[in-house]
Amino acid sequence: MVSCNSKWGTLFLLIGNSGSGKDSLIRWVIEKWPSDRPAPVVPTRVITRPSSPETEAFESISEDQFQKLSKAGAFSLQWTSYRIYYGIHVEIEDALTRSRSVLVNVSRQIVEAARNRFPKVCVIFIRVPYHITEARLRSRDREHGIDLENRLARALQNQEFPTADYTIDNSGDITVAGQELLNILLKY
Repeated sequence: MVSCNSKWGTLFLLIGNSGSGKDSLIRWVIEKWPSDRPAPVVPTRVITRPSSPETEAFESISEDQFQKLSKAGAFSLQWTSYRIYYGIHVEIEDALTRSRSVLVNVSRQIVEAARNRFPKVCVIFIRVPYHITEARLRSRDREHGIDLENRLARALQNQEFPTADYTIDNSGDITVAGQELLNILLKY
């Protein structure tokens, strides 16, 4: 891994449990980004589930479409979680090679692969206590039954990410965590 002070574009991996507020933080940071600095590129994730514009923006496709894109080399990063496929298009590589930062919400399971593939990766873990995660997941009403229980079980097991470069607590007002994330990104 190249140190976080490299001159290459930084790939910021925002990780955290479902319901930790990663997409909300990304939206907050982009909204507050200073106009005199180029904002990080925020790629649209490709996901094999129905769209949910009230919680996150992504490209919804079928599993067959996803597999075709994957075989064609369309993704720089991809993973499967909860029987759902996720991908990040290769366009991020163009931004990174032009020294642009990229900020993306990903699964912790691809951190090592990203660190091995890209010259400059900075991992930011969004931490939220379990009881808050549980309340958020239940209130967003996106998952039900076993799908919800699986996310809750995983959240309970993954309250820390020791190899993250930064950890941000997002259990309170989003402006506090948002400002902390903004300050980290502006260092690069």
